[in-house]
Amino acid sequence: MPVSQTNGLRWRDFGDFRQCAVPRASLDSLNFPVKHALRDPTPMLNAPDFLDVVRMTPLVSIDLIVWDTAGRVLLGRRRNRPALGTWFVPGGRIRKGERLDEAFTRIVDAELGIASMERSAARFGGLFEHLYSDNFAAQEEITTHYIVLAYALSLASTASVGRFDQHSEYAWLAPEELLARDDVHENAKAYFR
Repeated sequence: MPVSQTNGLRWRDFGDFRQCAVPRASLDSLNFPVKHALRDPTPMLNAPDFLDVVRMTPLVSIDLIVWDTAGRVLLGRRRNRPALGTWFVPGGRIRKGERLDEAFTRIVDAELGIASMERSAARFGGLFEHLYSDNFAAQEEITTHYIVLAYALSLASTASVGRFDQHSEYAWLAPEELLARDDVHENAKAYFR
């Protein structure tokens, strides 16, 4: 494995890719956006880079199976691909460098509008795999693959649950009702079979 040096940085050549060893002290001297991405534990990718990730690797996410006191489950009608227009449980991707507890709290806040909920308040419901024939960018021949950690939680009050940037509307449905509907996505139904 050949090692080279460019601009004071050591590079290892592995054939298909190169690895750069950046000393921590060197981060302060970087004059381009990578400096901030390396320090931010949850950086967001631009659309072309994220599409490459979707094309090449599974995504890891948390789905929230939210129950009310009447035994109904919260579903939202998706605004985005994949699964655009279908009813689905709330959830979100885990970001690079984000611990499970941090991801859970962030996703509950972003999807439900409930701040500071801890993962210990939910029950782990299992590991699921979701495969979609499309992707967020609607690019041909690029599928989406999720590995999903499902967490069930109960809410005593459902007065103002939900955020409308990901879902156009919300509904509380009994499990037998959602299983019977054609507009509930099969991956959401899997949690109740």
